[in-house]
Amino acid sequence: MEIKTISVVYQRKFNLGNYESLEIGCSLWAQIDPEEDADGATEFLYQQAKTSVKEAVMPVLKSSGYLDKNKQSVPKNTQQDKLDDF
Repeated sequence: MEIKTISVVYQRKFNLGNYESLEIGCSLWAQIDPEEDADGATEFLYQQAKTSVKEAVMPVLKSSGYLDKNKQSVPKNTQQDKLDDF
């Protein structure tokens, strides 16, 4: 089978408290040549989508106090790992 188009969707949902939530996502598409590495292109698109979502959501999470609320329930070094793992 010949793969011509790759699509990746990355979404996250955050419970902000007070019955509020934030859902954000990114969808990326790429057309590739049959000679290109489809798995490598898929991984690249996934990482790009994940980075885009993280960059878009961080200001909202900071201004909502979400990060401060979650720091109390998670040990300090684990919180940074959690954000890096996003």
